Amino acid sequence: MSDRRPPLSIDELTRRVDAGEIDTVVLAFTDMQGRLQGKRFAARFFLDEVLAHGTEGCNYLLAVDADMNTVDGYAMASWERGYGDFALHGDPTTLRRTPWNPGTALITADLAWHDGSPVLASPRQILRRQLDRLAEHGWTAYVGTELEFLVFKDTYEDAWSRGYRELSPANQYNIDYSVLGTGRIEPLLRRIRNEMGAAGMTVESAKGECNLGQHEIAFRYDEALATCDQHAVYKTGAKEIAAQEGMALTFMAKYDEREGNSCHIHLSLRDEAGRPVLADDSGPYGMSPLMRHFLAGQLAALRDFTLLYAPNINSYKRFRPGSFAPTAVAWGPDNRTCALRVIGRGPAHRLENRLPGGDVNPYLAVAGMVAAGLHGVEQRLELPEACTGNAYTGDARHVPATLREAAERWGASPLARAAFGDEVVRHYLNMARVEQEAFDTAITDWERFRSFERM
Repeated sequence: MSDRRPPLSIDELTRRVDAGEIDTVVLAFTDMQGRLQGKRFAARFFLDEVLAHGTEGCNYLLAVDADMNTVDGYAMASWERGYGDFALHGDPTTLRRTPWNPGTALITADLAWHDGSPVLASPRQILRRQLDRLAEHGWTAYVGTELEFLVFKDTYEDAWSRGYRELSPANQYNIDYSVLGTGRIEPLLRRIRNEMGAAGMTVESAKGECNLGQHEIAFRYDEALATCDQHAVYKTGAKEIAAQEGMALTFMAKYDEREGNSCHIHLSLRDEAGRPVLADDSGPYGMSPLMRHFLAGQLAALRDFTLLYAPNINSYKRFRPGSFAPTAVAWGPDNRTCALRVIGRGPAHRLENRLPGGDVNPYLAVAGMVAAGLHGVEQRLELPEACTGNAYTGDARHVPATLREAAERWGASPLARAAFGDEVVRHYLNMARVEQEAFDTAITDWERFRSFERM
């Protein structure tokens, strides 16, 4: 357990429950798709029973597709194994109020089997393992995630009923950095900012983006696990707040042919004394020798780990030249055409992974970045020359262009197996297989419009 102070302490929760201010506690974990799954408890029962002993949930929750269908191929859960339970144990350092749900607190869970051993394929456990590896070197990772989303003036129910067609974006033109554009939906943005702040997150800013109705709310960086916990809570909370306002927002990577939703991930390291270890003002581009190895590891693993950064069919629709979504396995100082961007100065010096989209599971992506960096450090990999021009037109290798290609690289990767273990590799390879097969059998609107009459 971390020594960090939780947004809401157990003592404060108890006082608020006794005073009748909190009557519900949500215990939830983040599934493979990055969604919160769990139960709502009567607050008094949670304090009396669940806090100490945990609760159970069906282990199919880490063995279903996005539609919650049971699928084959998972070792941990199947009809043959009877779809048993695993245990959910709340991490007290994550306890927080969720002001968008009155009278409610939320606590993030870790998953364990009944013998107490961790569920290795749980995204939070995968990240924990990589952070433990970092700690062996005396380092702590600090991470910030930048999530973009599209806002529509339609409810989620109306959007579903209309097949997500002909929706009304909250803005009708490019509002990148436009104060007028964000002002048009400030009531929604303000609620999200203020209520995330009241939930224990440090909100930095909100700004407009390029696509119609596209926005971004940024949060201050934190220790890696805390950032990923907050990321998952924020995605769910923002959707719930939008629904309460009669609107809908989506983090899907590519909603239409315009700009997609990105999730740029910023990462830096500090030693046990809190000193930044990636920065060195006397080094090339302000990088320490350690950062050069760490960044070289990112490049070496990028194609093998793309599945962790782009986990869905739709993820790969972002990767188009000139789209601000990267295609080249390249790094550059303050260069947005590269998959990996080096920015900041002094203590703020860091690397930015621009590959992930808004649909990314933050635990898996950050775990991939840490594992890649450690590979570079432990193998003392040399960093290639920086890209200072247009990486889209350079001669660098490209990241996988499809989920099928990314899954093949992941499944065949010795680096992935060395970093994550056979069980995790097989589990997420099967997730990709399930997603790919579902898409391969689906008939799209594109096919109907193209073929119904004219073929």
